[in-house]
Amino acid sequence: MKTSSTIQLNGPLLGLHDQVGEALAAGQPVVALESTLITHGLPYPDNLAAARAIEAAVRQAGAVPATIAILHGQITVGLDDPQLEYLATARNVRKCSRRDLGIAVARSLDGATTVAGTMIVAAMAGIQVFATGGIGGVHRGHPFDISADLQELGRTPVAVVCAGAKSLLDLPLTLEQLETRGVPVIGYGTDELPAFYSRSSGLPVDVRADTPEEVAAIVRARRALGLQGGELVTVPVPAADELPRAEAEAAIAQATQLADQAGVTGAAVTPFVLAQIASLTNGRSKRANIALLLNNAGVAARIAQALCDRQAS
Repeated sequence: MKTSSTIQLNGPLLGLHDQVGEALAAGQPVVALESTLITHGLPYPDNLAAARAIEAAVRQAGAVPATIAILHGQITVGLDDPQLEYLATARNVRKCSRRDLGIAVARSLDGATTVAGTMIVAAMAGIQVFATGGIGGVHRGHPFDISADLQELGRTPVAVVCAGAKSLLDLPLTLEQLETRGVPVIGYGTDELPAFYSRSSGLPVDVRADTPEEVAAIVRARRALGLQGGELVTVPVPAADELPRAEAEAAIAQATQLADQAGVTGAAVTPFVLAQIASLTNGRSKRANIALLLNNAGVAARIAQALCDRQAS
């Protein structure tokens, strides 16, 4: 990777890829992207194809993509294609949330950033917008199993663009946790929280925003007020690719039951359930997942551009 600059962070160094560093220095839009999708979300070569397509969607919408990962202990913001391919085929890559970043750096490990980990590094680098598929939340039937993503949203000032929480989660309890942490849930072109594979959950969002400029205005107002934490910008999956809500719910319920019966717990629950859902829907959930990832990347790029335009004016 060509590194245009490094930032000293009281110990570990944050390496910025040339294009990312130059864009940030020039006040141009940059969108952060997570890397757990590559290492833990999809099998090779689907993971590499998805990572390339998401970056291309960000570029097509006018922003610079910055996929974030830890490579041999180096926190890296913006990966070149050989590095994407390395991650796509690497084994024993550690999933890195807040708890894990220091361990990965100190032990010179390879690490893939979760939603929480990506938010932390993005904020360190000065990136204001992050695109992902869905955030973690409160697990169904396990109300004390709460994702670190929710805590990070309540403390780190990054706008996260997603299709809501992963629909295998308890969405009402997840919304309650976000409210407790002071995180505004913004519906992008919708009055209801998207349910990941489906366009609606029946649950209201805090505010609707129909344009990137409306989202940018909320983000900038919160920063001007000195409010802690980020914003959750929820974008419905494209209509042509969604799973009908009843079908998705049936598959989720069955997959969750299978996980309980198999004794799957902790970090293994989500990948197990997602694989079961893909099988139960004959791959349609996977297609919806890719479609919403690409759509979210484009929306995030336009929000990042709107934030840059407002700053310039």
